Formats: sequence, C-alpha cells, structure tokens
Amino acid sequence: MSPSVPGPRRAPSRGRRAFAGTWWGQAWVTALEDSTLDSGRLSRGRTYARQGMVGAVTIAPGQVKAAVQGSRPRPYRSAVHLPVLTDAQWGTLLDTIAARAGHLAALLDGEMPAELIDDARHAGVPLLPQPTELDPECSCPDWGHPCKHAAALCYAIAATIDDDPFVLFTLRGRGRDDVLAELRARRTAGRTTDAPPAPAGVHAAGAYAAWTALADHAPGWPGLPDLPEPSAHDAALPVPPPAGSGLVGADLERLMTDVSARAARLLSGDATNLHLTQHQDAVRIAASGPGPEWFHDLVQNTGANPTAFARLTRAWRHGGPTGITVVEQPHSPEPSAMTAARTALTTALAEMTDTPVRLRAWRNRLTLPDHGIQLRLGPDARWYPYLQENDSEWWPAAPTTTDPVAALTAIWQRTGM
Repeated sequence: MSPSVPGPRRAPSRGRRAFAGTWWGQAWVTALEDSTLDSGRLSRGRTYARQGMVGAVTIAPGQVKAAVQGSRPRPYRSAVHLPVLTDAQWGTLLDTIAARAGHLAALLDGEMPAELIDDARHAGVPLLPQPTELDPECSCPDWGHPCKHAAALCYAIAATIDDDPFVLFTLRGRGRDDVLAELRARRTAGRTTDAPPAPAGVHAAGAYAAWTALADHAPGWPGLPDLPEPSAHDAALPVPPPAGSGLVGADLERLMTDVSARAARLLSGDATNLHLTQHQDAVRIAASGPGPEWFHDLVQNTGANPTAFARLTRAWRHGGPTGITVVEQPHSPEPSAMTAARTALTTALAEMTDTPVRLRAWRNRLTLPDHGIQLRLGPDARWYPYLQENDSEWWPAAPTTTDPVAALTAIWQRTGM
C-alpha cells in the first residue's frame, strides 16, 4: 500500500469519517459529499444511517438500492446508480491486476492496493467513483440531488465497501467470482507460450463495411448474395449433437435460426443489434419468446436477478436495446424538452380528468405518483411509458412514441381511471 494512504481500518465513532475506515471506503464517501453542495441533506443522511433507518441493501452491477425509512410510515425506495465499465475497460483493468501478483493477493486479503487504482486510472479506467458518476434516485418527494434518503444509503454501504473491496467491482459491472475466473484464465493463457498466437480476426461490422466499400468501388468485385427466403432460416442440423455433450439439437437449431435472421437484418442494413453486450444479447433472446426453460437458463447462466431480467425483457419488447438503456441509466436531457413535455401533459390531463393530477419531474422522468404512471424520455428522443406494478417497481408498459401525450394516453386507460 502506498505510504500516502491511511493504514488504519477502524473508523472513528463520530463525524463524516465515521462510516469508512479504509482509504477506499472513504473515497466512496468523498465522492458522495463532493457531488453536492447541500450539506444539510448530507447531515440528515448521516443521521438516518447512524439510526439504522436503511433497510437491507441490494448491490448489483451499476446500482445499490434499499428501503430507507423516512418521516412517513412507509419506507422510501432509494437507489444510487454508478456507470458500469465497458468490456474494453474491463479488459484493461483485469490486465492491470494480472500484471502484479501482489494486486490479487491484496484483494483476496480484503485490501484495495493504491497502486492498482493509480495504474487503472492512468489507463483510463475509473474503478473508484467520481463525484459526477454517482446518480441517486428515490421515491420520496424531495428533489435534492441526493435527497437525505439516498445519502443515508451511500453512507450505510461505506462499511461494506471497507470490508470487501470487490463490492466496487460488482458496482462497476462484474462480481468477485467473475473477476477471479477472468484472472485465472489470464494466468493459464500466460503459461501457454509454445502455441502460436491466434489470429486477431476482423470484427463483423468492419468486415461488412470493407466488403461493401470494395463492391462499390472495385469493378468486377462480387456483390453480396441475395437475401435467402425466411423459410431458409429453419434448416435442421446435419447431424445430431455428440452424445454426452449436454447439447440439445432443438436448442442449437433455435440458435441457428436466430443467427440467420440477425445476419439477414444486417445484410439489409439494420445494424441495431450488432454491438450488443452479452447481457443485452441474453435479454434479446429471452424477449423472442423461447419459452420458460430458456428464460430460466438465461437467468441462471448470466447470474441475473430474475425479476430485473424479466423487466429488461419487457423493455426490449417495447424499445429494443434503447429500452434497456432507459431502464438502467437515467440521464439529464435538455431542460427545454422536459419543460415542453410537462406543459403538454398538464394541458392533456386537464382535459382527461376533472381532478388535479400531481406531475413530478426528475431527470428524464415525468411521474404521476397518484396514478402509478411514469414517462421516461430516452436518448433517442422517444417517450417510454411505465406503470408501477404490484412489487412497487416501475415496469415498461407500452411501445414508445415521440409524443408524450400519446405515450400517456396509451397507458391511461390501463390504470382504470
């Protein structure tokens, strides 16, 4: 550990540092406190955390959430979001850890090496959160950023980060088991020095673009073949899978059909699904309706929470890959767009009902809390309708539209108003 890094792991009993005793735990607290100038809400958050008003905490890739008891009988649903690392950033981070044997040893011993953080930061990989990255969310009516409940949640998990630095890895997108498995694979690959290096290959998007460019500019260059008929995607396997392989012919045929259909869409110019992550592709497959057994296997093999995975599956059906982004990543659109939408909705609601309707705005979301309706403005400038269901969570509820009033109308009747 760097000499400049505080060594004691015991947190003081009072003050801001009462929640974290390690330098990396305090880095989490500092990111929270540097993200706002509202010292009053931070102070209330610290009081709530000390009084045990934060319930069971759920830590998942990109977010931590919990029920936080406030002044009302029913706890509020609070969450703090943190951007996950890209696959390329994960590759760099894992290479950085693998480069020094002491890094992994320290992590397994419950320590976060300061040198690891420095090396990763110099390579452009932010493992520790920056103040601008923490994105609080809460069901309370307080519009603070963060509110005192989300602040309490941040303070409450600092001790967990103290005890297990792998929590930071989970928040950035990969859990302890995944990280250790990747590092073992790197060590194994490093021992195999006699084998010739595998060809790097060409990304599918690059190969397609290169072929198209040659076809357009090189006389006599063969063009792309005509698209096959849709029925050609349903070819059977030429031979059954080997006995004892664990593979099922029907499953492989379904995957063949899926790959053929995606290739046909790519050849027609639709590259929407070309850059999906493994997580997004699993959701895409589940959204195609392969059946409950496939859904269960996809949940098991991706390590996803079943309810969260089902929510993403529904989001894909209504909005494709952008629908997933709208579920997972709130953002701050142009204020003028939100103001115009709020004005249009207020006018429409006055015509739809005789009673006043509360309309709350937060980031890219317009919420009717008394009706369990929420509209989210996506990065594609389309509105995504949501309904609050029995688990009190927001679920995608209808196809997207560029008109916020049309989005509201599409789900208004479903609430029984």
